[in-house]
Amino acid sequence: MSYSIISILALILNLIINREPLKNIWVRSGEGKDGRRYVNRYSFFLAAANCYFITDIAWGLLYDHRDNDIARSFLFFDCFLYFLFMFLTVLTWIRYIVAYIDKRGRRSKVMIYAGWAMFSLAFINLMINFFHPFVFSFNAQHDYVPEPGRHIAFFMQIVLYLVTSIYMLYIARKSFGVEKARYIAVGLTCLVMELFLIIQILDARYPSYAAGLMIGICVIHSFVEAGEMKEKEIYDNIATSLAEDYDAMYYINIETGEFREFSISKEYASMDVPVEGRDFYAETRENVDKYVHPDDREFARSLYQKETMLKTLDEKKSYSYKYRLMIDGQPRYFQFTVIRGNDDRNFVLCEKDIDDEITAENIRLENQKKHVTFSQIAEILAGNYDVIYYVDIEDSSYISYECRNIYGKLDVQKSGDDFFAESLNDITQIVHKSDRDLVRGFMDRDHMISTLKDQKSCSIDYRVVAFNITHYVRMTVWKTTDETHYIIGIENIDDEVKREKQHLKALNTEKELARRDELTGVKNKTAYKELEKSIQTNIDGGRKYQPFALVVCDANNLKQINDSKGHVAGDEYIKESAMFLCEIFDHSPVFRMGGDEFVVFLRDKDYSNRAELMNRLRSQVSENQRSGEVPVLASGMSEYVPETDSVVSEIFNRADREMYENKQELKKGLAES
Repeated sequence: MSYSIISILALILNLIINREPLKNIWVRSGEGKDGRRYVNRYSFFLAAANCYFITDIAWGLLYDHRDNDIARSFLFFDCFLYFLFMFLTVLTWIRYIVAYIDKRGRRSKVMIYAGWAMFSLAFINLMINFFHPFVFSFNAQHDYVPEPGRHIAFFMQIVLYLVTSIYMLYIARKSFGVEKARYIAVGLTCLVMELFLIIQILDARYPSYAAGLMIGICVIHSFVEAGEMKEKEIYDNIATSLAEDYDAMYYINIETGEFREFSISKEYASMDVPVEGRDFYAETRENVDKYVHPDDREFARSLYQKETMLKTLDEKKSYSYKYRLMIDGQPRYFQFTVIRGNDDRNFVLCEKDIDDEITAENIRLENQKKHVTFSQIAEILAGNYDVIYYVDIEDSSYISYECRNIYGKLDVQKSGDDFFAESLNDITQIVHKSDRDLVRGFMDRDHMISTLKDQKSCSIDYRVVAFNITHYVRMTVWKTTDETHYIIGIENIDDEVKREKQHLKALNTEKELARRDELTGVKNKTAYKELEKSIQTNIDGGRKYQPFALVVCDANNLKQINDSKGHVAGDEYIKESAMFLCEIFDHSPVFRMGGDEFVVFLRDKDYSNRAELMNRLRSQVSENQRSGEVPVLASGMSEYVPETDSVVSEIFNRADREMYENKQELKKGLAES
């Protein structure tokens, strides 16, 4: 009985000081995914130590009654478990060491493999012992007799403890501060357990190894586990303190979706949102239907897709959004901020009730509205605009108004801190996709500043899509007389556009025939002059015109073909040239200016891909020239530069000069070949 006292004390002590790790041993098994595998492995080491203590206690009790046949039978089996759990403590200890230093290199793998090899070999020896005394036996007087296999097994354990001790002290030598002290503590614990294991070998009558385990567990608890628990407590206190500024704050594993809540307000708690869970993304989407205002649910659901959140966090460190939650049956605005953790494995979601702030802001805007100098915007009311934006030039903050009465009655609708940034988002949502690039260019802050530097106003016509219906609108921008604000008016010109379309349709047949080249079917010089006049009118009126470029082309050797093969062959050559240009620039109108000269008006997609299309044109021309195929077209391109171009003909002249240079290059290349 006296033999068992030390193991009994060790078992009780371990259960007391390590009750939390032992209690959560299975729950903690999931922590291996987030870089804290050692927490789980230390719990298994403690469990293995407890199993060893229990078998050691049973050994002391049964050995005192070994003359009893039944007791002796149990004693033999207890000896088997005694050695098995002793080897298991070594294996689980080594696995804890490797996880604690968080190494996945060659040395760590060797240590793990050595631990498993020792345990496997020891288990085989114990199984052999059932049939032949190899590890232990009992003599005729029922006394315990150690066999050679016992010494071999103990020697392997001593070597493993020694190697792990040296390894930990080696790691400690390259570490600093608290981390160094902990590595030293773990290394010395290895030496202590090794020392008591040697004493156990020398004298099996005393439970030396149990005492060594008890000392080692106490050292680890005092210098390592307790220290980390204190750090965790500090981190939790910091997180809780930070969470006081929010109604709820969640710590979420990016990959797995596991989450934990730190702090919530009483109002937020009334919704009974789970404080921890396994799948943040799925559970949050489920909660959207329960707690989010019906008008905001579709928007909220779209936010909590794993791929969407990961993509957004890839582009920035944090981002925010807001929508309404139903609290005690009443809608309240909440702001949500997502912040990426420094470890790139977690993110923090902060939730804050901002309903009172929004109410206060609305009151402030209402008061501000009363003090706005309405004379500054009175000049534009006669234009019957649907919406007016009053934008601060300095900081881009704004207030928007909806005109209820064109003679002065305005209602404030919304406000914001950055008109230009928010406009980019609105463009994506409501502007027709074919007009988005055009509107983005017009709404660029720098462009607006430069445009209104020398002129009083500028405007743009484009299409918006609302409820799957397309409307034409016109945006006009003025600068106030004191040059402190922009006044931006948006009017619906759908009826105006429809009337214009109907008028154009009535004249379409006659005008279309007048604008078509009879030989090639492309537009003729008359159509080009109309286009040039339209563009010039917009430029002269100070309106922003869509980005465009002109490509001037000339068919080489037309006169030679006419002289040698006749005018019919020449006409075919001209038609092939027109068809060739239509195939290259399939989104832009082609004009035949007369004879062998063509002009292409690049716009929209072709304008965006202009460099690629010009390369394609010239590459094909070079190939045709080498192979003797037709057509061979000289070409030049020039882009419209709003800051400097005031006459369309100058753009044409630049393209024409470049075409002439290309024509000389083609002639030179033909001569060299």
